[in-house]
Amino acid sequence: VRILRLLRILGRNDDDSSEAMNDILAQVATNTETSKNVGNAILYETVLTIMDIKSESGLRVLAINILGRFLLNNDKNIRYVALTSLLKTVQTDHNAVQRHRSTIVDCLKDLDVSIKRRAMELSFALVNGNNVRGMMKELLYFLDSCEPEFKADCASGIFLAAEKYAPSKRWHIDTIMRVLTTAGSYVRDDAVPNLIQLITNSVEMHAYTVQRLYKAILGDYSQQPLVQVASWCIGEYGDLLVSGQCEEEEPIQVTEDEVLDILESILISNMSASVTRGYALTAIMKLSTRFTCTVNRIKKVVSIYGSSIDVELQQRAVEYNALFKKYDHMRPALLERMPVMEKVTTNGPTEIVQTNGETEPAVLESKPPPSGLQPASQANDLLDLLGGSDITPVIPTAPTSKPASAGGELLDLLGDLNLTGKQAASQKSTFSVMGFRRSAAFLFSTGIPSITAYNKNGLKIDFTFERSNTNPSVTVITIQASNSTDLDMTDFVFQAAVPKTFQLQLLSPSSSVIPAFNSGTITQVIKVLNPQKQQLRMRIKLTYNHKGSAMQDLAEVNNFPAQSWQ
Repeated sequence: VRILRLLRILGRNDDDSSEAMNDILAQVATNTETSKNVGNAILYETVLTIMDIKSESGLRVLAINILGRFLLNNDKNIRYVALTSLLKTVQTDHNAVQRHRSTIVDCLKDLDVSIKRRAMELSFALVNGNNVRGMMKELLYFLDSCEPEFKADCASGIFLAAEKYAPSKRWHIDTIMRVLTTAGSYVRDDAVPNLIQLITNSVEMHAYTVQRLYKAILGDYSQQPLVQVASWCIGEYGDLLVSGQCEEEEPIQVTEDEVLDILESILISNMSASVTRGYALTAIMKLSTRFTCTVNRIKKVVSIYGSSIDVELQQRAVEYNALFKKYDHMRPALLERMPVMEKVTTNGPTEIVQTNGETEPAVLESKPPPSGLQPASQANDLLDLLGGSDITPVIPTAPTSKPASAGGELLDLLGDLNLTGKQAASQKSTFSVMGFRRSAAFLFSTGIPSITAYNKNGLKIDFTFERSNTNPSVTVITIQASNSTDLDMTDFVFQAAVPKTFQLQLLSPSSSVIPAFNSGTITQVIKVLNPQKQQLRMRIKLTYNHKGSAMQDLAEVNNFPAQSWQ
């Protein structure tokens, strides 16, 4: 074993030494007896050596086949080691690993949770345009039956793979809906706006989608993201639902009153969150321009919620009432269908896209990072930006052509939100007839010292602070990312999470490339609402590509100056 390790060191990045080792490594790999653990140990070291030196392609295929045989071993430790090694190898020998796809998928049914997690990560790494239907079928079955701790990561991986390799829009929509139906409570925060954007852009699928969603939520409101998407679609395309004109599948017969019954039951359901009720109330309001026989009923429902104990719902209802009474002539124009939405690139916390030799395959698991950085599997344990018991997750907005200072809020129920200059969201919400708008006239206080939140491997993140004199509960943090190395850092993504007593909004970054030699910076704005004036704490996650490697690291920021939160 030690001789094999020495060969690995001598042959690394050395063509001549690697060539001299090929024959002896092939003999060891072929003739070693595997009936005892000592033989398996020798074979494993042989595989590691083959993969680490500049070996021939045929020898690398032999090494991967050995790992494939390890997957059939009764010893769970050997199976785990094989899965981990294949996960490291899949980026360079994608086709060879694909030959063992069925065995890897079978490991999803293993009773050992560690093996199951490695098999899940490797399965996502094997997804490409040729096998996406079969692999998604297996992964959806796994999502349906797996333990709760797997559901968030599995759902996230399915979203990313479906977005990249979907063979058709219908398949894409059906897959996302299946995830929301199975594990809606575990999906990322951006799943709802992303699916709405997909549906909006699929004009020919509107009737089919609203019919599927209507049937999916009948009598079951437990999966809140699914209910939110369904409410939005019913509000937008309710007329298509009642018309019964669906070419994709057999149409259902639904009346206007039955549609309103569903939305009203969402409003009064104990399972419905405040956000979900907002979707439902807005959907009911939109139907006032799509339905002809139930306008009076809609007016009554809206007026009832004008006295709701939920302040935001109440304010929305009051403004909708005003729309009926004072601006009825404007109502059809204000509540018309949403235009096609701009495509937003999904950047999940573990998404790392790399070329691996096939048509356009991507690996959804990172390479083992250099010393000082944590691998993706550990990162997910330390900071799950998709959810958690004590943090509020935020998924960053993808870079756009607008500057960061002109950022905007996330998808609104009725329209996009605009913030200009150095405006930030105020604690007190104001609503307009076009949806949920937040605005504030900020007078920023100065004199708050800046801090260095992160400084490692040439990447430096500085925080500067501003406070609103009109609303001191809001802190605006501007991050500046600089790069002191000799090569650019690309595909940079900054993510943050705060305790649930805070609210956090992450605006679009100025770029995704940090220039080398400190020749430029990326800026991004974070807005934090701290109504209880608690000490500010934040966990950050950094993902980027540097010198051909996918890098990922985590940090906790606890040194915020008192002036930034008191």
